[in-house]
Amino acid sequence: MGKVYTDKNVLEAALERYEIIFKEFDHIYFSFSGGKDSSVMVQLAAKVARKLNKKFDIIFIDLEAQYKASIDHVCEIKEECKDVIDNFYWVCLPLSLRNASSIIQPKWICWDKNDKHKWVRDMPKDVINEDNCTWNWFKWGMEFEQFIVDFAEWYETKHGRSAAGIGIRSNESLNRFRTIISDKKERLNGYPWTTKVQATKEVYNFYPIYDWETEDIWGAVSMLDLKYNYIYELMYKNGLSIHEQRLCQPYGDDQRNGIDQFRYIEPETWEKVLNRVHGVNFSNIYARSSLLGNIKSEKPENMSWEQYSVFLLESLGLYAPELRDHYYKKIKTFLTWHDEKEGVKIIPDTTDLKMENAKKAASWRRVARALEKNDFWMTRLSFSQTKKDVERLFELKKKYANIIYGKDTDQKHLKQVAERLNKVKS
Repeated sequence: MGKVYTDKNVLEAALERYEIIFKEFDHIYFSFSGGKDSSVMVQLAAKVARKLNKKFDIIFIDLEAQYKASIDHVCEIKEECKDVIDNFYWVCLPLSLRNASSIIQPKWICWDKNDKHKWVRDMPKDVINEDNCTWNWFKWGMEFEQFIVDFAEWYETKHGRSAAGIGIRSNESLNRFRTIISDKKERLNGYPWTTKVQATKEVYNFYPIYDWETEDIWGAVSMLDLKYNYIYELMYKNGLSIHEQRLCQPYGDDQRNGIDQFRYIEPETWEKVLNRVHGVNFSNIYARSSLLGNIKSEKPENMSWEQYSVFLLESLGLYAPELRDHYYKKIKTFLTWHDEKEGVKIIPDTTDLKMENAKKAASWRRVARALEKNDFWMTRLSFSQTKKDVERLFELKKKYANIIYGKDTDQKHLKQVAERLNKVKS
């Protein structure tokens, strides 16, 4: 099973770390996400806890926009390890999370009661929520990262000297590797797989499987007959290798991959995820069959035309980033021309509508209307069809196969090119 340390492999090394922690601390909790790493971590902890007649706590932070299969697995592990779990902190609190799909709303709040009608899932029963939370340190909309630190401080206040098990592996990312190897970190008895939580007096994070490879995770699942999240099997069937599979929240920095996975793996959850936050609330873009179809939307009253233009670009980027980049270059050229030729350094949000329609005045409303029409040539911004544009359309056809149809555009020349594309084998 992967790396060998003289006379022991990574599994034996991990089990030894658990024994050290269980003998060193009376109070231990594990951060559980439902992912493969934390799942293996908790199940191995349960094996050692049974051997040593110990118990531990679990904290699971439910981010609302998650796979149904992940929630099923959390329930499965909760039941599987109930004999060694003292407290299972299932947290459904309104936390602030990253929304990389929009620069207009860069954060979103999970389990926000104001958005209850848009929740991806119903809130589970018997969880810690906004109505029953007794933690006076909790603040509505607090950052996820801050919550983790404050929880550690609270846990120490309640139990004293404690340990927190974290299921991260150093080969998953450079940042994770740095977290573990940093020479600035204070450690428990010099153990390299531990770090002290800075905001506390005596709470130590420990990383029992930090040196495992992905193959080690699945090797342990197979060899020890461990439970696993079925979503990984669906990901594998969908073409993702074991090294590509991630349980990222769909609006994070890898949100495009996250949303694509929802679309193909749990389609029943997909539409709810799309409609949950600003920037991905464009299921009509995702669901339509053609890249050339008009965007059927209206500018929200609280948005300027410039913001609305950015919003449309963001939404197109989730569906087809190449199409977004194509429009971005056109718009940039449009703005540069008016700056250099007309001396308009900052174009207005709106101007005389007749002048806009006659293409004699620049405005963000004019840009937004071009995007709404999905005007591939950008004729509404005074561009004309070019050879390079046609080549780009052929490139899109190669990648997006069967979603470019002439019937979906009212532009004569674009319709002709699209029909010609569909006569060419992808």
